[in-house]
Amino acid sequence: MQNERRKPLKPVQTMSAAKKRAMHARLSPDQKIYLAKRQVSGFSMNLITFLLIAGLCFVILYPFIRLVPSVLSNIEDLGNPNVIWIPEKFSTVSFQAASRMIMPEGVMTMVKSIVYALAVMVIQVFISAMTGYTMARVKYKWTGLLYVVVALCFLVPRQSLLLAQYIYFNHFDALGVMRIFGQEVNLINKPVTLYLMALLGFGVNQSLFVLIFSQFFKNIPKELEEAALIDGCGFYRTYFRIMVPNAIPAIATVAILAFVWNYGDTYYTRYFDPSGPYMASKLATTFIDANKVTLLERVRVWYNVPTTTDMAFDALKQAGVLIFLAPLLVLYLFAQRWLVENLESSGLVG
Repeated sequence: MQNERRKPLKPVQTMSAAKKRAMHARLSPDQKIYLAKRQVSGFSMNLITFLLIAGLCFVILYPFIRLVPSVLSNIEDLGNPNVIWIPEKFSTVSFQAASRMIMPEGVMTMVKSIVYALAVMVIQVFISAMTGYTMARVKYKWTGLLYVVVALCFLVPRQSLLLAQYIYFNHFDALGVMRIFGQEVNLINKPVTLYLMALLGFGVNQSLFVLIFSQFFKNIPKELEEAALIDGCGFYRTYFRIMVPNAIPAIATVAILAFVWNYGDTYYTRYFDPSGPYMASKLATTFIDANKVTLLERVRVWYNVPTTTDMAFDALKQAGVLIFLAPLLVLYLFAQRWLVENLESSGLVG
């Protein structure tokens, strides 16, 4: 009856151990053998999976574990055969010396590197999202050719384009416009060059970002745009009001990748702005074999170390790498779950 109250459902109770034993006693010998094989097979698969994951984690973490006895040991104790995993005397001299070598302006060097990576990240996300949306939604005669060109920009090595880019920015004239008002401008060794490359779509792996956004916008139903058009939204208003809010997973994924790759880029920064305060470039040019004697001499003078060996130079290099990776590790701790969850919806797979 309609007015009759339904009785609440009883919670599902788990089977007690006594009932399980009773059911197991009623099984035939063949059923018991089959059940035992299933349990052994399940346990074996779980054990193999655990061993594979543990082995993979060990392979990944082993280099970082090996850094502990070198970067946290006293400089004089490096090479001591008695020290394997735990240093005899803990010291931060390696970190202090490495930070002075790769961060000549102190913490501001790292801050400038992070600000540069964030600025280029914003430009790349803005340009790549609009380009990807246009490729996915605007249909014209040469759409297929455009996809081929974007894919080739990602597949062609950067070295093959370096000479043309260097000549273009060395004699920058903005498509001939600047010749009308004056002379050409040399943009080499100026940070504006790196921002212009991102603005023109030639930033670090920017063609990949365009493909990610294009794939993502293809998967969004067209009914959203049709409904926005009926409500009176134009092309640009539909993009900024409807499509961009729905593309948050792709934006987050591209933003994280763009920040990591621009923060660690040494190719474009070395050729177009070699004197800029970029930690990746400082790290790549400081700890080279040609500077070994000079760097070890600085350590002896700065921290009153009587003797230094080649292992001290390796410790300095490893400490510099850890200092450089600190912002990326912080970013990964806060964003790794979001990044993994959004990889599929952002178009990286499928």
